[in-house]
Amino acid sequence: MGQREEVRPSCLSLLTYHRELLVSRLRSVPCILDNLLASGFVCEEDVEIVQRTATKTDQVRKILELVQCKGEEACEYFIYIIYKVCDAYVDLQPWLKDINFNPSSEVALLDVVNTDPISRFSEKLRRGMSQDTSFIMSYGQREETRLEELYTDTLMELLNDCNESLGFLESLHTLLGDHAVFNPQGETISVMGDAGVGKSILLQKLQNLWSNKELQTDAIFFFKFRCRTFSLFKDSEQMSLRELLFKHNCCPDHDPDDEVFEFILRFPEKVIFTFDGYDEIQMNDLMNVAEVGSPDVKAHPLQLLISLLCGKLLKGSQKVLTARTGTEIQSRVIRKKVALRGFSPAHLNTYIHLHFKKQEHRELVSVQLDASPHLCGLCSTPLFCWIVFKSFRHLHTMHDSFHLPDTCITLTDIFLLLSEVFLSRSAAPAPSLLKKSTRCASETFRAGLRSLTAFAKLALQGMERGSFIWSQEQMSECGLTEEDLSLGFLRPVGEFDASGGAATFEVLHVTLQSFLAAFALVLDEQAPAGSILKFFTECSRKRNTFCVPFQVCISGSSKSREKNPFATNEHLQFTNLFLCGLLSKAHIGLMEHLVSPVLLKKKRALLKSYLSTSVKSHLHGLPHYDGEEGKKVHVLPNFLWMLRCIFETGSRDIAQTTARGITAAFIKLGYCNVFSGDCTAINFVLQHRHKVLGLDMDNNNISDYGVKQLKPSFSKMTVVRLSVNQLSDSSIEVLAEELCKHKVVKILGLYNNHITDVGAKLVAQIIQECPKLRVVKVGKNRITGVGGRYLASAIQRSSSIFDVG
Repeated sequence: MGQREEVRPSCLSLLTYHRELLVSRLRSVPCILDNLLASGFVCEEDVEIVQRTATKTDQVRKILELVQCKGEEACEYFIYIIYKVCDAYVDLQPWLKDINFNPSSEVALLDVVNTDPISRFSEKLRRGMSQDTSFIMSYGQREETRLEELYTDTLMELLNDCNESLGFLESLHTLLGDHAVFNPQGETISVMGDAGVGKSILLQKLQNLWSNKELQTDAIFFFKFRCRTFSLFKDSEQMSLRELLFKHNCCPDHDPDDEVFEFILRFPEKVIFTFDGYDEIQMNDLMNVAEVGSPDVKAHPLQLLISLLCGKLLKGSQKVLTARTGTEIQSRVIRKKVALRGFSPAHLNTYIHLHFKKQEHRELVSVQLDASPHLCGLCSTPLFCWIVFKSFRHLHTMHDSFHLPDTCITLTDIFLLLSEVFLSRSAAPAPSLLKKSTRCASETFRAGLRSLTAFAKLALQGMERGSFIWSQEQMSECGLTEEDLSLGFLRPVGEFDASGGAATFEVLHVTLQSFLAAFALVLDEQAPAGSILKFFTECSRKRNTFCVPFQVCISGSSKSREKNPFATNEHLQFTNLFLCGLLSKAHIGLMEHLVSPVLLKKKRALLKSYLSTSVKSHLHGLPHYDGEEGKKVHVLPNFLWMLRCIFETGSRDIAQTTARGITAAFIKLGYCNVFSGDCTAINFVLQHRHKVLGLDMDNNNISDYGVKQLKPSFSKMTVVRLSVNQLSDSSIEVLAEELCKHKVVKILGLYNNHITDVGAKLVAQIIQECPKLRVVKVGKNRITGVGGRYLASAIQRSSSIFDVG
C-alpha cells in the first residue's frame, strides 16, 4: 500500500481552535488591517468597525470573525501576514512552528507590506545609520570620502581576562559572535587601543555593517552614543530611558501604543549599543552616581549610561565599549576583549592603494616608507598614517615637489604637517597653473598665526576645563570666525545637542587638541614662562587606579577622589610630548617666526632643566630588585612617556643623562603597551648607554618595524625578550645579523610570534654563533618539522644552551 498523504488542517479551523491564544498574543493590529485591506479581504467599513472596538483583544476577536467569514483563503492570508512580519509577531512564531505552517503557492503570491511600528523603526534606524556612517569626514565639512573606499581593517587581537592573547579577529563581521568569549555572563565587548589606532572608525564600520544587514547578528535595533556627550548635560538634567534612546537617536513613527519601547524592554537581546570613548567621561562626573533599576524612572543621563553598562537596565542587550588602553573596567561586566594593534604591513599596503589613486604616488610613498622603518612604525597607527598620506597628497599638489621627511620624523612633525595643510587652505592660489609655488612652511604658519592662536587657545581651555566640545559663543570668545571653521581643525558635533541650544563643535581628534594645547603654551606671551610645565605637574601626581563606573555598580558607594580633567591623563601626556617637540632645536627656525626669540629661549631652557631634573628623580624612584640577570628594574608607565618626550626634544644631552641614570642591568618593559614607534625613542636613549643591558619587552606591539628601530641597541643586549610582539621572519633576520655580530646575548625570547621555518633557520644560526646564549624561547610560532630540525641540530652543537622552550 502507498503511504497516505498527511491531511493538512484548514486555516479556518486553526483560527477557531487557537482563538484564545491569538487573542492574547497578537500585537500590531494596524499591520494586519493594512494588509487585509490592501489585498481586498476586508473593506474600509470593516476596518472602521475594528478600529471602533474599545480594547486590543476585542479588536483581534473582531478581525478573526471577519476573516473567518471571508473564507479559507482569507484565513490563510491572515496567518501568512504573521509568518512574513516575524519581528512584529515574535510571540506567535512558536505557534507557527507548532502548526507547521507552510503557505500555499497561491497565498505566497500575495504581497505583505510591513507597516508594523517595530519593523518600521528598525528600518528607520538602518536608513539613518547608513547615511551617518557611509562617509568619513576629512577636512571640516568640505571633503568627504566614502567609508568603503578608505576603510581598512587593523590587527584586532582577542584577549582573555588576564590580557593574554587568544589570537586575532579575522573579520569585523563576527565581532559580536561567541568566539573568544571568556565571561558568558558579561554583556559588554571591550575594544581597547591607543590614541589614533582606529576605535571610532571601527565602530563606524560596525554600524555601517549593521545598517546594510551585513553584520552577523539578529539584533534589529542599534543605538550609538559618544561618551563625551554625557559630560555636557547639566547636573539637574533628568530623562527617562525612552527619551535617551529615542531623543538622541531617532523616534518611532506611528506608534500610538508604544510597541517599540515595549519590545525593547521585553527583548533586550535584540538591541545593540555602542559607547565610544568611555575614557572621555570626566572623573568628577562619575562620583556618587546612583544606579537606576527601572526603565520608567527619570534620572541623569550618566546614571542611565552606567545602569545600561552594568546590566541594571536592559539586561541581555549587546554592548560594545571603546576606550584608550589602560582604562580599567571590571571584568565581571566584560564578555570579550579586543585590543586594536594598528596596521600590519599588509594592511598598510592596502591603505596605500586605497588612499592614492595614481600609481606614481603609490610607488613614491612606498619607496619612502621602505627607506624609513621609523616612519613605517608611526604609520602603523591609522590616524598618523592618514595625516601623513593626506599631507603628502595635499602638499604634493600645491608645490613643485614634496617628499615625506627623510630624517627621523616625530609625532610633532606629523601634526605640524597637518596644521600646515589646514592653514594652507586659506592661502592664495598659485599665480600660475603651470608653475606651482615653492613650499615655505614658516610663511604658511606666519600667515595663519591669528587662526592658529585662536584654535590653540580654545584647545588649551578645553584641556584645563576637561572639555571636548564647545559652543559657538565659546569659540567666538577665543577669536575664531566663521571662515576659520572651514580650515578643518574643528568639525560639527553630529549628535543631539544636550543643552538644546545652538550647534557645537569639537576638534577633529583628541590628539590634535593636545597638539593645539601645547602650541598655546608656546605661543602665550602673557602667562609666566613656567606655566608651560603645568601639565607635567598634573601628570606627575600619584593617582589611584580604580574601575569606574562599574565599582559604583558593585558597591553602591563612591569614595572621594582627586579630580582630574579626564578619566585618564593620556591627553595631558600628549600635550607634554608635543610641547617637547615644539620647543626642540629642530623647530627653532619655525617657532622664531611665531614667538619672541627671547621668550622662546627662556621656555626652552625651562623645559630642558625640568626634564633633566625629573629624569634623574624618576629613575632614582624606580623599584629595583635582584634577579638571575642581575639588578632589575620594572619601569612604570610614566617611564615610557618620559622616553617619548626625550625623543621629541631631540636632545642628545638629556638622552645621555637618562642613559647614565639607568643603573640596572636589566629593564623590564613587559605589558607596557609599547608600539613600534616607541622603539625609536627607546633606542634614542639606549644607544648612549656604554654597559651591557638586558631588555624584556614581552607582550607588547613592537612588530617588525620596532625591531628595525632597535637595531643599534642590540649590540649591548645580553637579554632580548620579544615574545608576543607580532614579529615575522624579517625581525629574526635583523636579530641574527646584530646578535651574531656582537655575540653578547645570553637569553633570547621569541615565543608566540609569527616566525616560520625561514626564521627558525636564522634562530639556529644565532644559537650556533653566540657562545654565551643559554636560554632560547621560540615555541608557539609557525615552525614545522623542517624548522624544528634546524633548531635541534644547532642546539646539539651548542655547548652553552641549557633551556629551550
